[in-house]
Amino acid sequence: MSKLAIDGGAPQRSLPFPSWPQWDEHEEQALLTTLHSGGWWAPGGSQVHSFEEEFAAYQDARYGVAVTNGSAALEVCLRAAGIDWGDEVITTPYTFIATANSCLLVGTVPRFTDVLPETWNMNPEQIEALITPRTKAIMPVHIAGEPADLDAICTIARKHNLLVIEDACQAHGAIWNGRKVGAIGDMGCFSFQASKNITGGEGGMIVSNDEAWADRCWSVQNVGRQRGKAWYFHPVLASNYRLAEWQGAILRVQLTRIEEQTARRSANAAYLAEALSQVAGLTPTRPDPRVTRGANHLFRLWYNPDAFGGRPTPEFVKAMNAEGIPITMGYPEPLSESPVIVNRIAVMCRKLGLAVPAQPPCPVTTEIGKRGLWLHQAVLLGSTHDMDDIAAAAVKIQRVWAS
Repeated sequence: MSKLAIDGGAPQRSLPFPSWPQWDEHEEQALLTTLHSGGWWAPGGSQVHSFEEEFAAYQDARYGVAVTNGSAALEVCLRAAGIDWGDEVITTPYTFIATANSCLLVGTVPRFTDVLPETWNMNPEQIEALITPRTKAIMPVHIAGEPADLDAICTIARKHNLLVIEDACQAHGAIWNGRKVGAIGDMGCFSFQASKNITGGEGGMIVSNDEAWADRCWSVQNVGRQRGKAWYFHPVLASNYRLAEWQGAILRVQLTRIEEQTARRSANAAYLAEALSQVAGLTPTRPDPRVTRGANHLFRLWYNPDAFGGRPTPEFVKAMNAEGIPITMGYPEPLSESPVIVNRIAVMCRKLGLAVPAQPPCPVTTEIGKRGLWLHQAVLLGSTHDMDDIAAAAVKIQRVWAS
């Protein structure tokens, strides 16, 4: 029986997985072109404007508004919609904290559904129980690049006259039932932060099929200005969320690669899911059949310690890392239990004279925090041999621990 690397044995894998970000002379030339153009900011340049058009078209949207980052995109949408102090937005507890923070930063109370164990996306069946007279929007997150159930979410939103703001920050190129995500709801938000499937180091985008929403987002992004009006006419209270031309230039090049990279991630994710499904105790998440294509920003799976000699999840992660597999645990707790969020909601409600809303328990999210595992999208840009190494490392660990 092979000795585990964590116990001093030879690792399953010594070669690195593909690095991220990926770039070449085309990004370098784009930066040099922008440098020599002298147009280094979006209002006086062409790169950001072109990227807005190109990315919106790629996501099957009519309009795009570029912003500083994905977190800002969410906040800009809320401000553009007039969602304000004491209002409520229904979202998911299993996501990066920026989703809830965007609500809190505009004085809005986030309310949380639990997630579905198969997909880790928000559970639509729990939405209506959270709707109150103060509810203004639903903010689904396409976690790991897998579209949430937009059919159910949009139906509920229409029934109760609510907005749908898609947090698609991990879902570049993802397709729900034949349509790319982002503009299926009223507005959608994307991130180009360093880990994302398209990256400019930072950056964000809002897409919409509604010109009025796009214009409102543009105004909030641009210090309250209005399109076609005088430069120093600021009828809307807002800040500066504009994207720089440098990032716009890089992102235009990054966009040219996404179809090939997405196809490779999809093929490797399917191959790896099949390989790991043969390993007792490792269960990949199962996509909704209406998902035409996921972005595979993260490959997710459940870990069952009973199949690995009772070893807890952190020990399995350490053992896999020692074998050369960069697997990690994900978000550690539901956002509905995050102290900074819980405390901020309490402070806001107290100042507004409102009762602090009871957040329902989120047992599935809690369990994911204990037994959920991730592999980053760059891993999926490797070969099928790389995927075989991941499964082989898991089998190697199981043989030792379960013997």
